[in-house]
Amino acid sequence: MPRAKYGIDAPPVLFGLASAVVFLVAATVVTAALAGWAAVWPGLIGLYFAASASLYLHTTTRGKFAVWRKVLDGLSLRGDERALDLGCGRGAVLIAMARRLPSGHATGVDLWRSVDQSGNSPAVTEANAAAEGVHVDLDTADMTSLPYPDESFDLVVSSMAIHNIHPAAGRLTAIDEALRVLRPGGRLVIADISATKAYAAHLDALGISAITRPLGWRMWWGGPWLPTALVTAVRP
Repeated sequence: MPRAKYGIDAPPVLFGLASAVVFLVAATVVTAALAGWAAVWPGLIGLYFAASASLYLHTTTRGKFAVWRKVLDGLSLRGDERALDLGCGRGAVLIAMARRLPSGHATGVDLWRSVDQSGNSPAVTEANAAAEGVHVDLDTADMTSLPYPDESFDLVVSSMAIHNIHPAAGRLTAIDEALRVLRPGGRLVIADISATKAYAAHLDALGISAITRPLGWRMWWGGPWLPTALVTAVRP
């Protein structure tokens, strides 16, 4: 069986960090040849960008898997739930969720943009699911207009996807859509970066108590200045 391949989140960001490292290494060498000790400054900045790129690479290839494994285990799923992953990409969270639903079902929805995840396509996600020995359903759709009836799912999750919606009002529409397709008592679990406070405030305004907590260094996207937080809520 081929191994699952989950790609890189937001590859232009990692490319930018790596390019900065290459540029600063070259600047350090040139400065050292021309001005001696002055090379310490581009060297230090280069080390900073190298550390940032390394942390980003760890998060996208290893850290997020460890974090989501813990998050999903903490949900204590029965195993018969119907679950939906918004912005599923190549299936990292979707497939981990499907493993925990032996008598349930997991569905993923995405627009399949490679700028959000390298090599993103339904065919790749299907191949990853087959490699991991699980079955999932995949749909091409916008998170702000989901193609599912009301109260279709027991669990809706999303990882690093809703913040890609522009303008900002569309992100709150995606939250509304997630609530619409959730059954009463169903759970909403969203991991994201800068917009998580807005998600929680929107849920609170709807009378739905939301809990927000940081997910730690394993989901720092280059450093502590871009952390991931988890927002959880239960539909009344």
